Amino acid sequence: MTTLILCSESDDASVNLRDSLLRVSKWGSEEVFTHGRLIRNQISDVHILSIEKIHINADSIDMIHEREVGCGIDEVLVLSRHVSSTNTPAITLHAIGLPGIYPIGLPGKSGGINGKMVPPSPRFALFYREMVKQARKEKLDEHFDLTLEATHHGPVLEAPTLYIEVGSTELDWNREDALNLWARVICNVLGLEGSTPMGDWKGKGDVMIGLGGGHYAPRHKAVVENGNIWLGHILAGYSLDFDAPNRIIGGKSPIIWQDSIISAIESTKQAFPGGDIFVHLDRKSFKGWQRDLIKNFLTEKDILIRRGKDISQE
Repeated sequence: MTTLILCSESDDASVNLRDSLLRVSKWGSEEVFTHGRLIRNQISDVHILSIEKIHINADSIDMIHEREVGCGIDEVLVLSRHVSSTNTPAITLHAIGLPGIYPIGLPGKSGGINGKMVPPSPRFALFYREMVKQARKEKLDEHFDLTLEATHHGPVLEAPTLYIEVGSTELDWNREDALNLWARVICNVLGLEGSTPMGDWKGKGDVMIGLGGGHYAPRHKAVVENGNIWLGHILAGYSLDFDAPNRIIGGKSPIIWQDSIISAIESTKQAFPGGDIFVHLDRKSFKGWQRDLIKNFLTEKDILIRRGKDISQE
């Protein structure tokens, strides 16, 4: 099975990340297909596909690539710029989907489909830990926020997917130290220099879903960094709408918090078949009655809630 690395020519950081990655390992000659330009790695079963459209709108590019090239895609890594309202320099990554967005089933404003989540890459936690370890070694944490983010935006894909980003301004999109960092991390994790690939899911392990908190999930990322666990979706507090039963939008009730949690669980299970799924709550981000509702709901679904201090000690 093949790992597909997606680059968008409409995204300067995406192109820069691709070019940095091409400078490591050994790559073949470019091949032109109707859906994009392909370069194959000569050591591992990894493809870099460059497309013209912006990646968040590249729905079904994994299935299209399978059909056009004649391979099986088991993972998609999307190279992307990061943008934030504060312009904070960041090296970051996240799963994709539109949890808690209404009207459900309609196209999202930033790609994707409202209410739908794409399975997260099983390497999510590993990529984060490897990025943080290497970035601190190179003192990049003195300039960049080393972080991960809650699940957001498109595209809609079938294969487990992870966005890999550098931001948040044009200056940061061109920082060679950050670009080279991601190139080395990707190279090491995927075994592009002949080493054994890291982070392949073997059908057994503890898989965390994070619920609550802000977009950059500080309490969840602390657990992921310090615990020997796998990571599925992270739903920020804004994706869990507890007021939905009391409101009507466009003549219909909006998606409620239970639906978002169910979608996160089901999507994560797709990426981690046989895994032991559990939830980590950002407890302080919820009111007491909200925590009680979540606990009762997860008990009904036979999903454990685990405290961060217990996870980190394992």
